[in-house]
Amino acid sequence: MRCKCEDFRVGSFFHLYNHVIDDLLLFYEDQDYDFFLLTISQQFDKIPASVFAYCLMPNHYHFLLRQDSDIKIYRAFNYAFISYAKYYNKKYGRKGRIFRSPLQHIEVKDQTYLIQLCKYIHLNPVYANLVKEPDEWIYSNYKEWIKKRTGKLFANEVHEYYFPDPVKYIKFISSV
Repeated sequence: MRCKCEDFRVGSFFHLYNHVIDDLLLFYEDQDYDFFLLTISQQFDKIPASVFAYCLMPNHYHFLLRQDSDIKIYRAFNYAFISYAKYYNKKYGRKGRIFRSPLQHIEVKDQTYLIQLCKYIHLNPVYANLVKEPDEWIYSNYKEWIKKRTGKLFANEVHEYYFPDPVKYIKFISSV
């Protein structure tokens, strides 16, 4: 789905995601993940958003967030990925775009879907057989949900409302 400006309103929740083109990887090494996390974090300082769940995968990413200002949240991703594409293309001797399509998004209007989406995002590395347990994957904010790490890309409102005890979220994640 192409980004539609009218979808992006203050207080709206979104699942934002995208895949890299062809058979490339989006992140080849830890430095790539770190560069992107720093870049997107800097953008969220300028364009306020609450990040509830995220996961960076080798060939794609997922973010569940809420737009917290009149500035359209997709702009943060546009700026971050322009910066990341320049870094990526220079580092890996490429030219051109790195994503299969424009930023993909789904507006999240249902609380049940919101919680299931957190689970889906945090289990992505497990589903991809990159790790056995979600807390083994450092490029998500799952560890913030289970209170094993304090990170900047984590708004705890949803977490505190539904899972104030980390054990409840661990059980929820483990349930089929």
